[in-house]
Parts: sequence; C-alpha cells; structure tokens
Amino acid sequence: MVRIALMSCVLALVAASPARSQNWAEKMFEVTRHDFGTVAKGAKTQFEFVLKNIYVEDVHIASVTASCGCTTPSITKPTLKTYEKGSILAVYNTHLFEGAKGATLTVTFDKPYFAQVQLQVSGFIRRDVVLNPGAVEFGSVDQGTGAEVGVAIGYAGRNDWKITDVKTSNPHLKTRLVEHQRSPGQVVYHLFVRLAEDAPAGPLNDHLLLVTNDQATAQVPVAVRGVVQSGISVPSSIFMGVLQPGQKVTKSLVVRGNKPFRILSIGAEGDGLEFDTRGADVPKTLHVIPVTFVAGREPGRVTKTIKIETDLGHKAPSLSAYADVAAK
Repeated sequence: MVRIALMSCVLALVAASPARSQNWAEKMFEVTRHDFGTVAKGAKTQFEFVLKNIYVEDVHIASVTASCGCTTPSITKPTLKTYEKGSILAVYNTHLFEGAKGATLTVTFDKPYFAQVQLQVSGFIRRDVVLNPGAVEFGSVDQGTGAEVGVAIGYAGRNDWKITDVKTSNPHLKTRLVEHQRSPGQVVYHLFVRLAEDAPAGPLNDHLLLVTNDQATAQVPVAVRGVVQSGISVPSSIFMGVLQPGQKVTKSLVVRGNKPFRILSIGAEGDGLEFDTRGADVPKTLHVIPVTFVAGREPGRVTKTIKIETDLGHKAPSLSAYADVAAK
C-alpha cells in the first residue's frame, strides 16, 4: 500500500509539472489567434505569433505546418534559451486567394518535451481592390535622412468609388494621395508615403488605413515596413543568467557603428553592474564591453537599463540587462 501511494504521488507530481503537461508549450505564446480582417488583393499581410521561453530548459521548435495554402508559416528562431523570445511568422497569401480564408497552424516542439500548439488565422481577401506593390516598403533607411515611396491602388467596380482619407497614428509618416485614372468601372490612385527625417531608430512595422466611400467595407489597411538604421546598434537585452545570491558573472556587450566611434560614457542606474571601458576611447566600428553583474541577497528578477553615449552626435539606443536571483 505504501509503495502504491508513493507511486501515485510521483505520478501526480509529473502530471502537474508544466514541462510534462501538454499545455506547457501553449503557455509560452502571447496569443494563439489572429484575424487579418478585410485586406486588398496582393496586400503584403503577415502576423507574428510571439512566444517566450519561460522555462529553465532550452526549447526547440521542430516544425510548423498549415492546414491551408492561404497561409505560409515559418519559424523565426528554432531554439530559445531561458527568457528568449521567438515567433511563428504567418504570411497571408493574398496574391493567390480571394474571399474568406483561414488556417490552422500546427507548431511542433521536440525539446525539452514533445508538444503541439495550434494557432488560428482568419481573414477576408477582397478581389475588387488591388495594391501594387503589396505594402509600403521603405527597406533600410539611415537615421536622419528620411525617405519616400509610392503604392498604386487599383479598384474595379462602382464608377463613384473614392478614397476619401488616409489615416495613420504614426506622427513620422506623411501621406499624399493622387487620383491617377478614372474610367467606367475602374479607378487607380497613387499613394505617396514619406518617412520623416526625425523618425526614431528601430524597426518600422505599422499600417495605414484607406478610408473609402464603400458602405460595406469602408477601410482598407496598407502595411508599412522598414527599418531606420541608427549609427549605433546594440542588442535589445543581455540576460546575465540565473544566479545564486552573491554570485558574480561577466557578459560581453557588443556595440557596433556604421563608422568609427568612441564611447564617451556607459552606465546604469543603481548598483549591481560594472563596465570595463578600457579601449573605448579609441575610435572603432565595433566595441566589446565586458559587463559584470553581482547578484544581491534578495531573490527575484533584477532589471537594469544601460545607457550609452558616443561621439557620433546622436543618441545611441538603450538596452536592458536582467538576471534572476535564485532563493537560497
């Protein structure tokens, strides 16, 4: 009886473990469903299902498949270490399909344990509105230079169809709309979008809304993509590790520039982080700064914001350094 009771307890503990239960993988995803809404034919439409490894073990995504050709999924980062983020990129194939389309994306994990998560996408692809190209693509733009690109918007249907407004919540985007052609059953507009010179560095993943006089579907989204390249680039964060109280660890911070530069200062508020800046006053396109963290006595997450000043004349992006201090 004692042996049976002991075995029952072991099985109960195994079943309760997040890494053993089938939903351990689903807990990592921010969302598992996405509706693309109503989009134009040929529009470049995609969505990232973001996931974060909340476990001590490495997580490996073995594969992802789709139940419908209307969506093409891919893995952006197959292996995730503790607290690292990745995503499943779902591309909606608006150039190949029309009407209401949806798909189930099956994500298969093989480490640390086998599991499958199903993600759902849905949407409606219009056949009467066509974008060429399918998005406002700025590509790579150097910070402080600005850029302008154009998109053709074609419509087949009502003679009185009009775009009455273009909306954006991004103050760094300015739009100009020109009616290029109007004939029986066909309308063509040219949309010009300008990215302001003072746009901040970083990825540009936004959208515009074309407001039309179509009562059934009054708004048509247009994706805006690109990246504003800073003169200085740093990783988004540094994970110092899971540490015992009092433990010391050193990691390397890589700071890159598009031309030789000097680091004038680097630091973080409060105690806990130390920076070895020897050689940082010599102009180089790449600086490797050793960062040392000493864990305090209190258990829990410790996060510090690192700020860097260089001689390039514009603000370098900040980044986070974080660690988990284990309980004794």
